[in-house]
Amino acid sequence: MLRNFTPRLYQQTILGTAARHNTLVVLPTGLGKTAIAFLLTAQRLHNYPNSKILMLAPTKPLCEQHLESFREHLEIAPEKVVLFTGSVQPEKRAQLWKEAQIIISTPQGLENDIINSRINLKEVSLLIFDEAHHATGEYAYVWIANQYDKTSSTARILALTASPGSDMETVKEVTTNLRIEKVEVRTEKDADVKPYVQKTHKNWLEVEFPQELKKIQLLLKDCRRSKLIEAQHLGYCSDLEMSNGGLLALQLELHKKISTGFKDFELLRSLSVIAEAMKVDHAIELLETQGIKPLHSYFKKMQQDALTSKVKAVQNLMQDELFKSSLYFTEELVKQNFGHPKLLKLREIVQETIDKDQKAKIIIFTQFRDSAEEIVKQISELNIKNHVFVGQAKKNGLGFSQKQQKEILEKFSVGEFNVLIATSVAEEGLDIPKVDKVIFYEPIPSAIRSIQRRGRTGRLEEGEVTILMTKGTRDEIYRWSAHHKEKRMYRNLDQLKKEFSLHQTEPIPIAGNNTLQKFISPEQVVSVLADHREKNNRIVKELIDAGVSVKTAQLTTADYVVSGKVGVELKKVPDFVASIIDGRILDQVRDLKNSFQKAVLIIEGEEDIYSVRNVHANAIRGMLASIVLDFHVPVLYTKNPQDTAALLAVMAKREQGKEIDFALHSLKPKSVREQQEFIVAAFPNIGTQTAKTLLEHFGSIKNLVNATEAQLTELKGIGDKTAQQLVKMFEEEYIRKE
Repeated sequence: MLRNFTPRLYQQTILGTAARHNTLVVLPTGLGKTAIAFLLTAQRLHNYPNSKILMLAPTKPLCEQHLESFREHLEIAPEKVVLFTGSVQPEKRAQLWKEAQIIISTPQGLENDIINSRINLKEVSLLIFDEAHHATGEYAYVWIANQYDKTSSTARILALTASPGSDMETVKEVTTNLRIEKVEVRTEKDADVKPYVQKTHKNWLEVEFPQELKKIQLLLKDCRRSKLIEAQHLGYCSDLEMSNGGLLALQLELHKKISTGFKDFELLRSLSVIAEAMKVDHAIELLETQGIKPLHSYFKKMQQDALTSKVKAVQNLMQDELFKSSLYFTEELVKQNFGHPKLLKLREIVQETIDKDQKAKIIIFTQFRDSAEEIVKQISELNIKNHVFVGQAKKNGLGFSQKQQKEILEKFSVGEFNVLIATSVAEEGLDIPKVDKVIFYEPIPSAIRSIQRRGRTGRLEEGEVTILMTKGTRDEIYRWSAHHKEKRMYRNLDQLKKEFSLHQTEPIPIAGNNTLQKFISPEQVVSVLADHREKNNRIVKELIDAGVSVKTAQLTTADYVVSGKVGVELKKVPDFVASIIDGRILDQVRDLKNSFQKAVLIIEGEEDIYSVRNVHANAIRGMLASIVLDFHVPVLYTKNPQDTAALLAVMAKREQGKEIDFALHSLKPKSVREQQEFIVAAFPNIGTQTAKTLLEHFGSIKNLVNATEAQLTELKGIGDKTAQQLVKMFEEEYIRKE
């Protein structure tokens, strides 16, 4: 099935393992991970000619690259290789799935297709996860792998990455989540890989940190330290040199303490000063690694927030003498157009590279958009063609759609401009041939991201990586952090390869699920309709894992519908309290009550409901009393998504056991017959099956609404009470609401 491709020895060796076992392949960027994917695809389609191959990648541009590779190198009709992304309508994806043999998709949209049963993973003989290091926590890869493992009888998983993580626990989490049985690791030093590795020169360029910036640095460091001293005096900070990561952990710990109901002045004040310290810490990072203009932009935003926001941390900082002094000196340097020495060094490197080769391609990576925009100005002053490359989210009017991103990369590839100034969006997976030089505007502490950045050059011929580093700043810390993490990653991979065993072959048991699966027998069909905005909620996945049939649709009221009569509104504890503050909860409860015969409010979370916001306890009690007593809507409490899913499943089973004809009206009925059934099924105590019985007996809706109580009670399933309610509704005069 292959064309225009000759596999290398190490690719054939890895293929031998991947053909027999679920395999994680760790291979440096540019050495053909995608090739292993289409080699294994050809093998699986040979063995299972009627099956489908599914490949997942995190972004649309990456999916489009894989689509081109598969169409180019596999002897298969182009229309049989299709692309699934969020821009393709769900109904179109369902149709494409039926006709396609190879599907390339982003994971989020596919997750929704699985939930709504638009695709069947049972047909898939190979599932490929590109950039497999994402398979941690709640990322969509994890749940999709779990569903595939449970569904397909011919399951085979191939996971691809250049950098799975620097600590053993993360690597083990990835291998466990993706059901990996074997690990194949290659580095640039391995004998079978060496002949194909293009040499990449790495240069560390140090720049001096100017005295003008050191003056501001000292003020900010003193400011940060003063905040931590205050937290220490209050009893909540043990280390005055605590890193930003340590501050985040401490902040989380204090929030947990508050959620238990404990809150005194010392605790609340400590939380505030720690938030102040973290904001100052970010200012120091901008100053040291980016320069005056990005720092000034950050200060200006904080000044605006102080005028409009109620956040005490921002307001307090604006009153701090040390912070105000640093702001003053920053503004003075901005007036002087004072630049970071990195900018001068960057101009030199770019100019020198272009002078040597007018067609040279350079990628400059930076952490922050403000810095990217400043770099664009500097390169433009040299009359060198360049373009900024950022993500989709618009900030200060700057943001590119995926279509625009693709167009920019195509122009760069064909040489319409020389320099691409990119944020992290360009780090992962993008195949840009012949990049002569990659420049890091700052070192980054992540081994994964550092490897991804370097991998943009040296793919087809020799490349060069230059990392700018300011002496005496956190640039130096980040340099060595990434270096040690990367070394540790390869040590861990060697260990994992030698000693690999699947520590866990089954998904982690989720609280309540085992009981739930016994409660709902395989023979019984239990259905729940969820609002389409809930599709990414863990609850939906828990319901599916428990054997509940879930559909998503746009619901005007309720988050979940468990029967024709019962609608459920779900609020997490913080959202419930917030909805009291903004007043929307009463409207939501009123709409829920008017739309369903039985309405239920579920409040989810283990936080103390009286402590999450600054709302008087009696206001919360009053609202709960109003919901129960005035609207007759019961309020139920659950601990977490697993608990909520279990409750919804039990409610659905109970209700649908009484009302077998429960219908999920997720779409508006199209035919006249469907419209008639839809209308009658919406009458009080009438489900879909009873609606069909009534229409079959009376022949039309007109005859039905003219029927007497006696005529109605003649039918099976219509009791005296239901007949009375129907006749009363048909005959009672409509009174317009003032």
